[in-house]
Amino acid sequence: MRKLIKLALITLGIRAFLRWRKSRQEAQAPAPPPVSAADPADELRRKLAESRDDEAPNEAADAPAATVADRRADVYEQGRATLDAMKSGDES
Repeated sequence: MRKLIKLALITLGIRAFLRWRKSRQEAQAPAPPPVSAADPADELRRKLAESRDDEAPNEAADAPAATVADRRADVYEQGRATLDAMKSGDES
């Protein structure tokens, strides 16, 4: 019987302690930041669109006016040079 009473008192004490701690944490918790009317996602989309608009003219000026055939020939030449370098490395 004593063990049962002891267990009940311990349980009640733990429960009271947890309630006290919870109420104290709620009292100390900072207020949530005010929710603005504007959606943050819309603001980020707007900033992204602005940054893309700023970058677009720079990319057009920096890009070479090479055709697809020119670029393909350059890649072919690079591949050929790499292959030749690999073959000459095997002969040594």
